[in-house]
Amino acid sequence: MTQTKKFASQADLEEKKVTFSQISEHAWAYTAEGDPNTGIIIGDDAVLVADTQATPAMAADVIRRIREVTDKPIKYVVLTHYHAVRVLGASAYQPQQIIASQDTYDLIVERGEQDKASEIGRFPRLFQNVETVPPGLTWPTITFTGKMTLWLGKLEVQILQLGRGHTKGDTVVWLPQERALLSGDLVEFDATPYAGDAYFKDWPRTLDALAGLKPLALVPGRGAALTTPDAIARGLAGTRNFVAEMYESVAHGARAGKDLNAVYQETYAKLKPKYGQWVIFDHCMPFDVSRAYDEATQHADPRIWTAERDVAMWKALES
Repeated sequence: MTQTKKFASQADLEEKKVTFSQISEHAWAYTAEGDPNTGIIIGDDAVLVADTQATPAMAADVIRRIREVTDKPIKYVVLTHYHAVRVLGASAYQPQQIIASQDTYDLIVERGEQDKASEIGRFPRLFQNVETVPPGLTWPTITFTGKMTLWLGKLEVQILQLGRGHTKGDTVVWLPQERALLSGDLVEFDATPYAGDAYFKDWPRTLDALAGLKPLALVPGRGAALTTPDAIARGLAGTRNFVAEMYESVAHGARAGKDLNAVYQETYAKLKPKYGQWVIFDHCMPFDVSRAYDEATQHADPRIWTAERDVAMWKALES
């Protein structure tokens, strides 16, 4: 830790190589070496996109790749959660419907504007051509609680809330006929889970529910598409272990009466050897430890991250 460490990931300027791959009969993965992923379902009569990319300009590349394999209309966008990097590209698809859980809608109402400013400030490379984002926020046109089902012709698409984890609104897209899953940021692969809005105690149970679906293919929120039982098991276990070890370390320090700064230094040192090679490790750790410390002490629900709170936290923990 040095005083010269650049705030969040403002120093991250390296472009990532995009892969667009088919993971089951109807599901595709748009991945970019640890940058946020997009999942695509191509049904009999329409296309569904889960997580939109951060700007319309970036979404245009997803659309271009979809058009290489189908000319069916993109009717549906699903927001797996409310974070700006996942939702601000939605307008590019011109969908008939934007679907989210009611909990995600509530988070957009409560903290969407603050999150937008916070995320753009933290990670500018992930908001290429940010000027293409229309004014305001991305608003769902349909909300649900628990489960909803779409039929793309004869293809059944289940949109499920299986529990809290990355946020309280986490939503997955599940194709039961071919057991393909778009997990959003509930699952990461060789990428550090961002947990600034997390429910640490709930997240492992939610991963159990995902594992209970027994997916044969899985598009994580970040990292390569998972298309073998071993890779899926490693993705689920890696995410679970990180979340559990993070919270255990932070809660132990909090119970001992240590302040946030001491707990951060201790937890960083514990997790760095095992997870330090994962994408965005240094970026996520201050946010993750701060949220875990809140949950272990006095804040059952995540506090709102503002651009100002981001900078103050970073200076306090990284100086």
